[in-house]
Parts: sequence; C-alpha cells; structure tokens
Amino acid sequence: MKNSFDEKILEEAQDWLSAKRNVILATVTQTWGSSPRPVGSRMIINDKGDFSGSVSGGCVETAVVRECLGLLKDKKTHKKIEFKVSNESAWEIGLACGGEIAIFLEQIN
Repeated sequence: MKNSFDEKILEEAQDWLSAKRNVILATVTQTWGSSPRPVGSRMIINDKGDFSGSVSGGCVETAVVRECLGLLKDKKTHKKIEFKVSNESAWEIGLACGGEIAIFLEQIN
C-alpha cells in the first residue's frame, strides 16, 4: 500500500536535492510506550533547517532538526538518536508521558 504522505515528503526531498540542498531523512525505527507517531514515520530536513513530515511532537522534532544540522556540519552521513523518558531533559523535549523513541538520521543524495 502506498503512503501518499511519505510520497509527498520524498518528492519534496527530490526538489531540495535538485536545488542543491543537503537533505537528511529522519525515520522512526523504534518506539516504546506512548508515542505520537508509529515506526516508519518520516521527516526530511534540509541544510537551511526547513523540514517536512513528522516523527513525533513539536519539541522532539525541534531536537531532530538540531541533530540533523549538526550531522551536516560534522560531515557525517548517518546517526541514530534516542529520546527516553529517563533523560533529564524528558520534560523539555516532550516525553514526560512515558514514551521512548529511536530515530535514524541519514543523508540522502
């Protein structure tokens, strides 16, 4: 089954790549407990900080954008990031509801 939402963000990623932007694809790879988006949810982020799609809620997505920009700055191609309720910053990034999420970041060409 095709997911039109994923197709839309991948088309947008292609547009950014055609415009010579660096693009990171963020994909939810694992969740536990309360999570606003399921495994497989995607978000794209470009080197200007523009993004499309969704991997969680607002605070987590802000942290994902920040991680993606750092990945590009450090000239790395991929990274796995995790947000857990046990983190001291759980309240700050929006996981105080008891959920955990793992997201894989990968630069696409």
